[in-house]
Amino acid sequence: MNKYPSMEVELGSHTDCRASIAYNEKLSDRRAKASANYIKSKIDNPDRIYGKGYGESKLLNDCACEGNVKSDCSEEEHEKNRRTEFKVISFGGDVKIINNSTNSFDKEGN
Repeated sequence: MNKYPSMEVELGSHTDCRASIAYNEKLSDRRAKASANYIKSKIDNPDRIYGKGYGESKLLNDCACEGNVKSDCSEEEHEKNRRTEFKVISFGGDVKIINNSTNSFDKEGN
């Protein structure tokens, strides 16, 4: 992030379903903020990164288990839902977008 001083990033943390919705929202928010705080301590302008917890609201698979719904998913399947994702919110004006090939492009695709 020091290389791209205008880039803004969200760290979004997620949980599996195996606690209450309220607990998972708080847990994921604490995880996201802890991750963001670590990175903030390593960069020049820490206001450009923040953490946000999503709880179990964005599961990657069909492993829901709230209320009367009981999941028969394996531990590995639940594990896929416990994650922190980096999301670039803004590139700012000084970043070139690079795709998966060896070509690089500016914001207009040139």
